Amino acid sequence: MSEQASVLERQAVQKVSRTRGGEQGWRRLTVHGWFVLMIAAVSVLVVTCVVVATVMLDRTARLSDQVILRISPARIEAAQLRSTLIDQETGVRGFLLTGNEDFLQPYTAGVAAERHSRERIAALIGDRPELVGELNAVRDAAAAWRRDYAEPLTADKRADGVIPASRIESGKHAFDQIRALLDRQDDRLADARQRAQEELRQVEQVRNLAFVVMLILFLVAGVAMAVLLRRAIGRPLDELREAARDIAAGDFDRAIPASGPADIREVARDVESMRTKIVFALEEFRKQHVVLREQAAGLDAQAEELRRSNAELEQFAYVASHDLQEPLRKIATFCQLLQKRYGDVLDERGLQYIHFAVDGATRMQVLINDLLTFSRVGRLYDDRKPVDLAESLDKALVDLSAVIEETGAEIERPDPLPNVIGDPTMLGMLWQNLVGNALKFRAPDRAPRIRITCEQRENEWLFSVTDNGIGVEAEFADKIFIIFQRLHSREAYSGTGIGLAMCKKIVENHGGTIWLDTGHTEGARISFTLPAVTDEGATA
Repeated sequence: MSEQASVLERQAVQKVSRTRGGEQGWRRLTVHGWFVLMIAAVSVLVVTCVVVATVMLDRTARLSDQVILRISPARIEAAQLRSTLIDQETGVRGFLLTGNEDFLQPYTAGVAAERHSRERIAALIGDRPELVGELNAVRDAAAAWRRDYAEPLTADKRADGVIPASRIESGKHAFDQIRALLDRQDDRLADARQRAQEELRQVEQVRNLAFVVMLILFLVAGVAMAVLLRRAIGRPLDELREAARDIAAGDFDRAIPASGPADIREVARDVESMRTKIVFALEEFRKQHVVLREQAAGLDAQAEELRRSNAELEQFAYVASHDLQEPLRKIATFCQLLQKRYGDVLDERGLQYIHFAVDGATRMQVLINDLLTFSRVGRLYDDRKPVDLAESLDKALVDLSAVIEETGAEIERPDPLPNVIGDPTMLGMLWQNLVGNALKFRAPDRAPRIRITCEQRENEWLFSVTDNGIGVEAEFADKIFIIFQRLHSREAYSGTGIGLAMCKKIVENHGGTIWLDTGHTEGARISFTLPAVTDEGATA
């Protein structure tokens, strides 16, 4: 399976490499590249439109300023200039006709006002040479009129007081030339204003048209970008999503299309490679499922056979507890009767033989009972519920009270002991066997001293039963937990060799471990662990 998957992976990598090598131009663009390209295009369009709009607005503003701030004020000042010149001509004429000096005041004021208006007009139309030329012609004509007519006639009037009418009339004709120049200046200013207004209207039309075109370009660019992004990114993503959903729905033969930007195509190829591996793995899983189903059928048959075997063992246990013990009881009973009735007839050897028979039958009964108890651990005694270990220990000590009193044993225990989840009967048997062993294998020269300790670890409780007895050699640390394994003769210490094996079975049935602490040399120390109870009431 791994070799075929590696072959598929190499084929997919080669396909991706060939595809990448053949991609050129825009097909190499990723989603990020497409967005950068779109943003660049929009930026160019925006910058172009901003430049065009700026130019058009500047042109419009300059033409508007030309009309409003320059030509129109120039026309007003030209009218003011006409008025000042007429005031000069009227004042001179009045003085020449009447000789009254008061008539010269408008002339004097008009000269100063003329100069101011002329300077104002020159400042407004300084960029238009044709209008400046007209203004200079009016200036020169007015200066010639004052030099050739107004000032000489005024001086003559003051000298002798008589001015011929022909000279006054000639001055009027000279001033008519000034009027003609003023009229032509007004016409030129009016023409300039009209041309500027016409140009302003044209520029405004072009500006408005440019704004409309820019708006249309923005709309077209937005639609084009939306369509392009849809075709380049949106549609490939939709195809990839639809294919992925079909595969998730169970259509594993659906191929993943690779289209759109480079990174989306890369993702599609990776997903296609993953789909190929999944299809292959699924096929392998189906084959394994068939094998597992056949194995499950075999296991079911074995389980059925195991249940039948357990039923036979149950039957055997029943027979062992009843039918096998009944002959043993009869043997022991009749041997005892034989000893009682014929004890005075039998010699010492005959009595010894009867004692051997009774002792063997009794030990066989104890062995059978211990075997039955050992077989029931984890099978009949498995009532899991919260158990107070202090209460279980109390019951065990009550059952051992006769031996404790006989040996003068001293027992040290922690108070209180914790609660665990387990079977009360099994845990009581555990305490009874551990404390009973400590009492049985006591030292002959001192009274038994048994110390029970309890320590909480991370997720479990650590218990120890320490005595000051004869102890166990480290080489037998594992042997003592094997059934029927004895380290001493039956004459030295009674028992069947099942006690510690039963303790091991009980502890392991509760999810813990038990061992001999070989580091303790003054006696024996048996340590075991039990899972701690969590806040929810379950074992850790």
